[in-house]
Amino acid sequence: MGNEMPTKKFLQKFVLLTMTPCAILPLHAQSSRNVPGIALDRLELHNVKAEAVNYDGKPAVRVDPLPNAANGASYAILKGSHFHNGTIEVELAGKPGANAGPGARGFIGIAFRVQGDRFEYIYLRPTNGRADDQIRRNHSTQYAAYPEFDFDRLRKESPEKYESYVDLEPGVWTKYRILIDGAKARLFVHGADQPCLIVNDMKLGDSEGAVALFVGPGTEGYFTNLKITQ
Repeated sequence: MGNEMPTKKFLQKFVLLTMTPCAILPLHAQSSRNVPGIALDRLELHNVKAEAVNYDGKPAVRVDPLPNAANGASYAILKGSHFHNGTIEVELAGKPGANAGPGARGFIGIAFRVQGDRFEYIYLRPTNGRADDQIRRNHSTQYAAYPEFDFDRLRKESPEKYESYVDLEPGVWTKYRILIDGAKARLFVHGADQPCLIVNDMKLGDSEGAVALFVGPGTEGYFTNLKITQ
C-alpha cells in the first residue's frame, strides 16, 4: 500500500485508487482514511468473484455475482473496515452482464454496517435512469436492509419511500456518495450538493460494522476511488 508508481506486476494484484497519500495503518486506525490500493486478498467475497481490471480508462475492481447468489447476498467486504457514522464515496459503474436475465438492471452500490449476514445498503439501478417508463425511472435508487427488508417488502409496505429517480447510464462511471448519521442516510450522485435519496429510518437503527462492495443479480460491476471518512 505504498505511494510509489506501481509496476505491471503490482497492478495485477492491486487496484489503485487515486487518493492522497496516507500512512500504512490498519483501516480501523484511521479517522479520515484514503485507500490508495486494495489487494484482492483483502476482499472477503460473499457469493461473488472479483478481479483487478482496467475499465474505461481507470484501474478498478470488477465484481460479479455468482450465478446462484440470492438477491441481496452478493458482496465483497473490505477486510479490516469498521464504519459507524460518516461518509463513503466511490466511483462505480454497473451494467447487466452478458448472460443476465430480462430483470437485470445493473444493480450496484455500497453495503455498510455489515455484521455477519446483516447489513444495510444503498444501490443504483443504472438501466432505469433513462428508461422510457416513468415508474422504472422512479426506481433508479434503492435503500434496503438485508435480509429482512429487501426492496420488494419495502416497496409493498411503503411505496416510493425508499426509492427515487436520478439520471443514470449503464456501464458509465458514476460518482456515488452516502452520508450516514445514526438511523439516517443520504445518497448523493454525480457530485450533486443535494441528495437524490433521503432515508430517515434505516431498519437496523444506529448500528456499526464493515463496508462492502455490493452487486445484484446479473450485474457486471466496477469500483474505484473509494474513500471512507468518519
